[in-house]
Amino acid sequence: MAPMDHMEQALCLAKLALGQVSPNPAVGAVVVRDDAVVGQGYTQPPGSAHAEVAALEQAGEAARGSTMYVTLEPCCHQGRTPPCTRAIVAAGVAEVHVAMLDPNPLVSGKGEKELKQQGIRTRVGEHEEEAREVNEAYIKLIATGMPFIIAKFAMSLDGKIATRTGDSRWITSSESRRYVHSLRHVTDAVMVGVNTVLADDPQLTSRCGDRGGKARKQPLRVIVDSQGRTPPGARVFSEPGCTLVALARQIGPEEKEAFGKVNAELMAVPSEGGLVDLKELLRVLGQRQITSVLVEGGGTLLGSMFDQGLVDKVIAFVAPVIIGGAEAQTAVGGRGVDRVADSVRLRRVTTMNCDGDVVVSGYVGG
Repeated sequence: MAPMDHMEQALCLAKLALGQVSPNPAVGAVVVRDDAVVGQGYTQPPGSAHAEVAALEQAGEAARGSTMYVTLEPCCHQGRTPPCTRAIVAAGVAEVHVAMLDPNPLVSGKGEKELKQQGIRTRVGEHEEEAREVNEAYIKLIATGMPFIIAKFAMSLDGKIATRTGDSRWITSSESRRYVHSLRHVTDAVMVGVNTVLADDPQLTSRCGDRGGKARKQPLRVIVDSQGRTPPGARVFSEPGCTLVALARQIGPEEKEAFGKVNAELMAVPSEGGLVDLKELLRVLGQRQITSVLVEGGGTLLGSMFDQGLVDKVIAFVAPVIIGGAEAQTAVGGRGVDRVADSVRLRRVTTMNCDGDVVVSGYVGG
C-alpha cells in the first residue's frame, strides 16, 4: 500500500472531529517542514481552536517557512475564535495547500485571497472529492439550510427487518451493530418513527468513544410521533443526551409536564395529511444547526422519506439470512414507485464486508 500523503493525513484528522464540532465543519491540518511533520490538529468543539491553530501551536517555531496542508479553506472572519488566516500569517507559514474552498459566504475564496495577498503561496483542489465527502453535511446545510439525511437500515437477504411476529434481534452481526454506533457518533441527530420506539424500545445512543465506553457527545434523538403515542417511560428518555418528540397536533400541558420530567422536548410540527410534515421538521432541525440526521426506521418513516425525496445517502446492512413471510416487515414502506425505471438509484456505490454482513453505501441522485 502506498504511503499516506500529507493531505490524506489531514483528512484522517478531520474525520476525528465529525459529530463533535457541529455546526462547524470538521477540518484537519498538518504542518510540514523539511519533509517532516512538525504539527497537526483537527477542529475542536465550538469556541475552541480550529484545526490550523491547533497544528500551528504544536509546531511552534518550526512553523516558520513550513507548508500547511488543510482540508478546508482557512477562515478569514472573526467568529467565536480569531481568523485562522491571521494565525497562519503570524506563524510565518510559506505555503498552504487547501483541499477545497469553504462554501460559507463569510469565507468562500476570501481566505485564499488573503493568504495570497500576504505573500503565501496557495494551492487548491488536492483530494477535493474526499474533502467534500468529509463535510458533505456541512456543505448541504450551508447551501440549503437543511440537514444531510442518511437512511440507514438492516435487513435480511430477502429484505425483511423483522419476522412476522415482530422479532428483530439480531438480524445483523455484532460487528455491524458496532458500526452503527460509530455512525451515530459522527452524526448530529438520530431519527426514528414512533412504531420503532413502541416495538423495540431502543436506546438510540452511541456507545463508542473514549470515556469509559461512552461517547463524548450523544446525538440528538428525534422521534416522529404524529399522534403522541410515545410513553414517557420509554428507555430512550433515560439515556444521556436530549430527545425531541415531534407531534402533528397541539401539545397538552399535562403531557408537556410529563415529558419535561424525563428531559424531553415536545414540538408541535405542521401536519401533512394528519402526519408530521417531514420537510418542515427537517427545516426546523436545520435552523437549530443540526447538520446531519441518521434515519434508522422503521419502514413507514423511511418510506415517507424516500417518497418525498428527502434522502441524500443510504447505508444498508444486508445479512446472509432468509426470514420469509408475506406479513414480515420490509425495510422501506411508503407509496413507492409504479415502475422499476422510476426507482431511487444510488450513485457512487461502495460495499464492504462486516463479519459476514454486506454493507452497501451510496448517494441518491447525482
